[in-house]
Amino acid sequence: MAGGCTHIIVAGGGASGVLLACHLLREGGEGVRVTLIEKRASVGLGTAYSTSHPRHLLNVRASNMSAFTHDPSHFQRWLTKETRLVESDEAAAMVFAPRNVYGHYISSLIDAFDPDRVRLETVHGEVTSIVPEPAGVRVQTASGKSMKGDVAVLATGFSEAGHDDATIHSPWSQPAAAGLAPDASVLILGTGLTMVDLVIELRSSGHTGPIYAMSRRGLLSQTHCASVPLNLAHASVPYGKSILQLWCWLRRLCEDEVDAGRDWRGAIDGIRPFTAELWRQLPLESKRRFLRHARPWWDIHRHRMAPAISAEIASACAWDHLQILAAKVLSIKADSGKAIVHFRRRGQEKTQTIEVARVFPCMGVSTNPAMSKSAAIQSLVRQGLARADELGLGLDIAENCALRDVNGEASQRLFAVGPITRGAYWEMIAVPDIRLQCAKLAHEIIRRSKLRASLPLAS
Repeated sequence: MAGGCTHIIVAGGGASGVLLACHLLREGGEGVRVTLIEKRASVGLGTAYSTSHPRHLLNVRASNMSAFTHDPSHFQRWLTKETRLVESDEAAAMVFAPRNVYGHYISSLIDAFDPDRVRLETVHGEVTSIVPEPAGVRVQTASGKSMKGDVAVLATGFSEAGHDDATIHSPWSQPAAAGLAPDASVLILGTGLTMVDLVIELRSSGHTGPIYAMSRRGLLSQTHCASVPLNLAHASVPYGKSILQLWCWLRRLCEDEVDAGRDWRGAIDGIRPFTAELWRQLPLESKRRFLRHARPWWDIHRHRMAPAISAEIASACAWDHLQILAAKVLSIKADSGKAIVHFRRRGQEKTQTIEVARVFPCMGVSTNPAMSKSAAIQSLVRQGLARADELGLGLDIAENCALRDVNGEASQRLFAVGPITRGAYWEMIAVPDIRLQCAKLAHEIIRRSKLRASLPLAS
């Protein structure tokens, strides 16, 4: 902490990293300096918002996508001022904005707090190692650049698995890169929102061939509609109960809303402020049961489609351009540039086979450290400074987002935010949750730095 200025190094410049940087600059004032390290050319985009397709929409209305909880209309005001999508803040509130537009919003945030880049430095590169030192941390990038800070925060988002088979193509890259003929058949593994994005992109690029989307249950995300979040009292929430008890309680809430002439979505949205605490107090075995059995049902009701996108998916299904299959994949084998897929439909014993030109794995994102391609995470795990949480969903962290080492001790210098902390919070992949987490961590880091500065012989 040179000259009374706390230096925070943030590994990862996607939405989580930028949101944290903004909260640090806002709360720390002149006493904070931030270095944001991002391997992409632009900060703020990450995987989620780097899409260039205008039909890839946010699945949350603009009214709930502000970067700042204390200023809930911040994004909709920006949307009105900086784009031609809407003409008023009121109209902006109800818009499901394109994700690339939202990425530009996130990228623009830093200018509001540090337009001259006096307190924030952006380094383009990949973090390869983070090593604690007696008075701070040392961070190194793949190019050999070395930086010393007081605190390091991982904000590396998620990783996708690599594939050696040429018939298996990443859903995060342009479909054109897969070399598909317009009438080629395609298999998408997974029927969630990533599948929806891919179908929208394929159709808008002129693809006319059959698209198969396959998951164990064959469930599609529900559609957003006008609803009012249920106003729940904290004392009415059944903390610490089993997953069965919790699930029955939630179903009753939904049924009561419908019986009262309202919408079940109000119940789902009403428990959102309590989700993190519910998850933390849920018994471990109940968490495992939720992940095995209830997770797909939660996902399709909690993470919904914008109405316009839902209508397009319904149209694709009606015209048999898209076929949703509830089935289990048994094997995928490459044969002469094609993929031969053997599968079994849910509830049946007979094995069926389809031949497709390409397979797109859209089973969701991975934040499991054991599968992560992040050199920063692997470095910390090798040193015993970080470990996976007990469910393998992400990194094990303390309540204040400090990394726990191999012995379970919480670090004083190493922290994490965003999707890689979902094991502790569960709902940590959407901006409304991440912005709150970043605000709390920024406050904690500033509080600690002021405390250290007040101690005798503080460095």
